[in-house]
Amino acid sequence: MMGSVTPPRGRRRAAAWQWAALALLALLGSALTPARAAAIRIGVVPAAAMGPIFIAKEKGYFGAEGIETELVPFDASEGAAAAAASGAVDFGAAAISSALYGFTGQGPLRIISGLYSEANGFHTLAIVAADAAYDHGLRAVKGLAGRSVALAALGGPAHYSLALLTEKYGADLAAMRLVPAENPRGVLAALEANEAEMAIVAGSVATPALQAGQVKLLGWVGDETPWQEGVAFTNTKMIAEHSSTVQAFLRALRKGAHDYSAAFTGPGGKRQDGPDAKEMLAIIAKYAHLPPDQVRLGIAYVDASARLDRRDVLHQLDWFKQQKVLPGTVDPATVIAQDYVIALPDQNQEGAAQK
Repeated sequence: MMGSVTPPRGRRRAAAWQWAALALLALLGSALTPARAAAIRIGVVPAAAMGPIFIAKEKGYFGAEGIETELVPFDASEGAAAAAASGAVDFGAAAISSALYGFTGQGPLRIISGLYSEANGFHTLAIVAADAAYDHGLRAVKGLAGRSVALAALGGPAHYSLALLTEKYGADLAAMRLVPAENPRGVLAALEANEAEMAIVAGSVATPALQAGQVKLLGWVGDETPWQEGVAFTNTKMIAEHSSTVQAFLRALRKGAHDYSAAFTGPGGKRQDGPDAKEMLAIIAKYAHLPPDQVRLGIAYVDASARLDRRDVLHQLDWFKQQKVLPGTVDPATVIAQDYVIALPDQNQEGAAQK
């Protein structure tokens, strides 16, 4: 059970993957133009976690593979997924969601690579409490049972993270009240208005509010429940007709992932700045439109070879189906493009990070 949902301001919502896909596909015709033959278009959210893509472009790794690239920004990960599914962009890099998975399986998208993960010591998603809830005893993540939680979207990374947290602490997700918000800023607004007691929100969004004392930090998802959060994907037409381009894209992406990992990950998979951290922060800040100091506070874990935690992806699919935000007909066997993905060993993401 997914918990009771309180519609914001009386509006009803369809399952997350349905409303996101339909609304975003309706906008694509006016927002994008068809992909040019001379370049590949990559749909991304301008966020720090997209660092491997930004580095690969800035350092010329795509160009070295003989492919020109254009980054197409989206306000939400669902937009990048919808654009890749429609062919408006050739590749996408985004956080997982039921919307993305709704386009895989029997749909036109396939996951071709891992991108970033929640991992111990890496601060991507923050778990925060409203001031009033904090003052009334909500001082730790383990106190989440029976709370109201603001979410930017049902079926998104925060929703899945909440499920993992309830599993860890033996809480009943069905007994929690979920308060959907329009976007991450709306999540913080719900906390400030005491419409919800806690939330899970991107660290880049939470950090300014934390510094201003508007919310209180309870913890970080990566420290609590590591999991595969971001992936790269393309559509089946690209795979069928331009396999060499897909391979070239992945070679460049993996070089970017290697540089990102070397800059921000130390021995044993621990969060540590390397000699090139300042350069990589400047590149990411340029494309994410954030100050470098703010980027530094929200560094995600990136596997040096952009490997995918396939076991966790399958767990995600099962959970989304159980919540009925993903059709049961989505076939796990065809979600991942097996010929392109480098899979992590069959262990949890935290264990992989510490290897």
